[in-house]
Amino acid sequence: MNNIFVTGINGLLGTNLCNNLLDHNFKVKGLIRDKTKFEGVKHHNLELIQGDLFDDFTSILQNIDCIVHIAAITDQNLNNYSPYWKINYNATMQLFHTAIKAKVKRFIFVSTANTIGYGNLNDLGSELNGIKSPFKFSFYAMSKLEAEQQLLQNKKKIDTIIINPTFMLGAFDTKPSSGKIILMSWKKKILFYPPGGKNFVHVRDVSNGIINSIHKGISGEKYLLANENITYLDFFKKINTYTYQSPIMIKVPKIILLIMGYLGDLLRLFNFKTNLSTINMKALCIQNYYSNKKSIKHLDLNYQPIENAIADAIQYFSSTKKR
Repeated sequence: MNNIFVTGINGLLGTNLCNNLLDHNFKVKGLIRDKTKFEGVKHHNLELIQGDLFDDFTSILQNIDCIVHIAAITDQNLNNYSPYWKINYNATMQLFHTAIKAKVKRFIFVSTANTIGYGNLNDLGSELNGIKSPFKFSFYAMSKLEAEQQLLQNKKKIDTIIINPTFMLGAFDTKPSSGKIILMSWKKKILFYPPGGKNFVHVRDVSNGIINSIHKGISGEKYLLANENITYLDFFKKINTYTYQSPIMIKVPKIILLIMGYLGDLLRLFNFKTNLSTINMKALCIQNYYSNKKSIKHLDLNYQPIENAIADAIQYFSSTKKR
């Protein structure tokens, strides 16, 4: 499987995956809205396809061996399910059925770890766990889970693999997306942190996991790509160590976060776009921890320290002046 079609190639994961695929001598066709905004490596084995997820890709997918579908709406401030369903479910299924028609061999869907039940340090979440609150009320997670379920129901029509990455960090975070957590804590004299924790992973490790799944993944399986389970306090301490900063660290009590969440819910009733919601605030208060045992065993992954992801992200933001 040497010919790969990738959607969402200008995002954090998409750019890293595209560069990684080219390093491994794959031939890549990448879907992008605007070719001029691509920040990845220019390469003779890369063909940029300018277009939209709802375009007809029948001719483009001829001779493609594998699709890696990354493009999605990840915003946390939309007030209803419809836009998430349209892109994360409907566009996914349209691409999936086009892939079947074009006789593509493998379809890899990049979802989210939040469709899988998290755990704590004594009982980590795994691919066997079903979605848990508060994420089962998240429009984003719901749309991804709906797509997962429909894809797996049709796995006999085409080899289908679900990739469930946790919170990714690294270079080429062009928006930025998840890297905002670094920008909000970098060069601050006072740093407020929530009481919970989550699993962090280097985006390059997720990229390696996707590449390994092209040849080693088993159709119909879900793979958690996860690494370090740590509290937000310990995560911010790692940033402080790397950047040689010593901000005043203040823990935000759970009750304050919940009040902020209820305020966000109220604003949403009046159609205000805000990241504040009880769902998002509750997520900051839990131990959102996962196991990577399956990906290590089946995809032969070797995860690198999250300090490397922090360093790569900060170096990228420094070089692009996104700070």
